[in-house]
Amino acid sequence: MKNIDRRGFLQGAGLTLAALPIWGSGLNGGAAAGSSADQLFKAGRFDSADRAYARLLREDPDNVHAIAQRGYIALLANRFGSAERFLARAVSLAPSDIAAKQRLAECYVRQDRHPRAIPLLRQTGRPNDEAFAQLYSHLGGAPWQVHGAQSTRIPMTGLEPLPTVEASINGGSPKRFLLDTYGTLGVSKEVAEEAGLRAVATTTGQVGDTPITGYLGVLPSFRLGDVELRNVPVGWGDGAGPSMPPLPDGSQPAGVIGTTTFYHFLTTMDYAGKALVLRRRTEAQFRKFREGLARSRFDKLPLWLAGDHFPCTMGSLRDYGPRIVTVDTGGLNQGFNTTIEIAERAGIEVDYDQPQFPPGSGRYPITADRISLGSAVGRDVRGWAGPGGPGPGQSERFGFDAIANVSHLFFKPFAITFDYARMHLYIA
Repeated sequence: MKNIDRRGFLQGAGLTLAALPIWGSGLNGGAAAGSSADQLFKAGRFDSADRAYARLLREDPDNVHAIAQRGYIALLANRFGSAERFLARAVSLAPSDIAAKQRLAECYVRQDRHPRAIPLLRQTGRPNDEAFAQLYSHLGGAPWQVHGAQSTRIPMTGLEPLPTVEASINGGSPKRFLLDTYGTLGVSKEVAEEAGLRAVATTTGQVGDTPITGYLGVLPSFRLGDVELRNVPVGWGDGAGPSMPPLPDGSQPAGVIGTTTFYHFLTTMDYAGKALVLRRRTEAQFRKFREGLARSRFDKLPLWLAGDHFPCTMGSLRDYGPRIVTVDTGGLNQGFNTTIEIAERAGIEVDYDQPQFPPGSGRYPITADRISLGSAVGRDVRGWAGPGGPGPGQSERFGFDAIANVSHLFFKPFAITFDYARMHLYIA
């Protein structure tokens, strides 16, 4: 398969537009006052950075930079009480801090308290923030309502080009959706029209030189196996950008199911068993999951969530690490990507004789003899090195460094479970 720019086709389908924008790093104001704490944060040493910011606040209780950073660290770990307390105080002390407002809004969105996010998003002056405020104002009742079984196991109809499952929109016939942890919930333009979805807001963006428009709406019903989701935010595109990759039979996927859906469950992507497992986020379901896990070999790794759909954990490229990596199951025909500088630092040879598509992108093939997430090891993993990709290419916007973006080919031998209640990633 040609190495398509996956972010391009997802944006073209309007799928990444169904998410809050990535916040700015927020590391400019007050950085001199907390440089050592900022260095720890940038290195992904979040607990140490949090303690360093706490020491700064004992000396200067109104240090808005330290307050905002403690809120950001809490939000990355889904510690909502602390995140809300610190971020609200940062917004009160510095009303012009757009990143703090966006993060506080995201804190509410993750808890499905969308009405609290609306005024914050309308205060940023950003058109796309206003679009999401408009979307959330049309949700009506409680969003992301879960109906049906306590858990469901949905067979994957295939693993290529990405894991695929069937789902139904508004009681219609099942359609095939790609699974992508670096995506949100989105449908194609054709599926949106067929389902009669109404756009309540629009966003704008660009893929390469092509301007695109994204549409935001509310999906009344989305059924996955024995579970039905109601009143769900959804996005689709205008069809101007690249299309999604075709399925093996040549047909187009109906859309993408991503982290904004997975987040509402204890979710397992079981590549080896070819199934997606969704469990309600209850103590009873967690106990059953752990009982089953005890019968297999597994690793429990830390989990953080940047933006609203960018999961992060700890990993290593050969002997470089463990450090922060992003967990992106949707990379086509690749197991990871990184920068040329990091690849060379890790001792991974860059094949400069075979530049990758698109021409002039500065991306080159690489193969790592070993990549690891805990004791889960991938051997001879193919990928690419270059600028601007997921993970390392987002480090400036995240405010912390990621050494790699670990993707599809790496995960195929494993079952991975995302526990966003306790913030652990399990690999079995």
